[in-house]
Amino acid sequence: MIKKLIQKVFGGAKSRSGAARSVKVGAQSHELRIYRQAEHGIDRRDISEAALRICEGLQQAGYEAFVVGGAVRDLLLGRHPKDFDIATSATPEQVRQIFRRSRIIGRRFRIVHVMFGPETIEVTTFRGAGDASGALASEAADTEPETNTSAQTNELAPDDIESEQRSRRRPRDGRRNLPLGPVSQADEHGRLLRDNVFGSQEEDAIRRDFTMNALFYDPSRQEIWDYVSGVPDIQKKRVVMIGDPIERYREDPVRMLRAARLAGKLGFAIDAATMKPIAELSPLLENVPSARLFDEMLKLLLSGHSLLCIEKLHALGLHQQLLPVIDSLLNNEESRPFVTLALQRTDQRIADDKGVSPAFLFAALFWFPMQKRQQALEAGSMRTLQAMHEAMDDALEMQRKTLAIPRRFDVMIKELWLAQPRFLQRSQAKAHRTLSHPRFRACYDFFELRAAAGDASTEVAEWWEKFQFADEDVRETMLLPDDDPKKKRRRKRKKTGDGPDTIKQQDDIELPSLPTETA
Repeated sequence: MIKKLIQKVFGGAKSRSGAARSVKVGAQSHELRIYRQAEHGIDRRDISEAALRICEGLQQAGYEAFVVGGAVRDLLLGRHPKDFDIATSATPEQVRQIFRRSRIIGRRFRIVHVMFGPETIEVTTFRGAGDASGALASEAADTEPETNTSAQTNELAPDDIESEQRSRRRPRDGRRNLPLGPVSQADEHGRLLRDNVFGSQEEDAIRRDFTMNALFYDPSRQEIWDYVSGVPDIQKKRVVMIGDPIERYREDPVRMLRAARLAGKLGFAIDAATMKPIAELSPLLENVPSARLFDEMLKLLLSGHSLLCIEKLHALGLHQQLLPVIDSLLNNEESRPFVTLALQRTDQRIADDKGVSPAFLFAALFWFPMQKRQQALEAGSMRTLQAMHEAMDDALEMQRKTLAIPRRFDVMIKELWLAQPRFLQRSQAKAHRTLSHPRFRACYDFFELRAAAGDASTEVAEWWEKFQFADEDVRETMLLPDDDPKKKRRRKRKKTGDGPDTIKQQDDIELPSLPTETA
């Protein structure tokens, strides 16, 4: 069905004549291909109203503005984008002057968040190459200042005139007056540490990661501008790196993870040249800040296709730098059904537009490693509860050596794990105590997930499903007798000022029952 949709959308693209022109960026030449609405099939009504208004506002002010990146890719594939990003020739300060409800953020590269009601649109100035002199020099040659910078500067040409033959005046552009200075800096591995330079639209397209993410959509003319053959690559369902893959991976090793995520999420194949260096360069991920790795891993797990993405990550060998436990989880007959079901249910919740808790997902991924550690500690004569607490800490700390999961997730992860043995206790006091847990529903969902995967009793899971929704009378009939031995009360000596010690019973202090020693 997707193949027919793509053929319908792009069927006439090859037959168009005069829609391409050569563009030179630095020492490289690229061909710009412009697709009209009849060729690409994108409907303006599928684009966020906020994104349309921001593009119109920037264009009316005399700047170029396009919807870019993954939103254009998803629209071409018939998907509904979760967000819309905009690229423009205006600087962040100029964008800020046009939209009062906006703020400039970022250190490495400044961007603008423009707020329209509950929606926030990210607006980015066209970015150039890392070399300041080359980027801004080529830009200055292409962008001559206009004396008339009114909103009429971007007046649309008639539809019967070819795009590349339109005599449009260049919009005004404040980027050419920026100071040069050092704007690019890389570490010893080639990873860019600082890349803060504005550029032209052509340069912005070339510096993006994959061809499918380097498409520009102009809502006013309803055109797609393609400098890097991104449309044909989408049509062929392949992930293709822009430029030399080795150099681009060294600039930003996270691009290897993005390749795996895009391939898994979209069902695309990774181009041979794009995939070849990954095995050799995967250790470069160790030099990436942990916060960026975690953010990218979260995108992968919450992509709506987490199982396929995890499998692609495993196939490329990238899991060793992020989730080494994937090997044992996917290759073990006991843990694989549980992990697979957890990922599938996460994907289904995202498809149903329901909330997803990253802590719940991480608790599922590390449940079996934690249990294995607990069993090892118990085999060393450690008590069950103490062994479980130490195993939880060990499992999370072990994972942080590769993927630094924020400690704010620890509380919920541990609560989910600690609650699991409680579901086996269905006597009156303990059942009601479990039911009153602040995160009972999440804890029960975790137990029910285990039961569905064969790791817990389905009979117990069904009992709790009925018990939590039953009225008080029905609950009383469902409760099991309390078989635990009664707790012993402590007696405490209390000293008085005028007599011998007396013994007073402390009803509010109880000790847990101790096991009976046998000879």
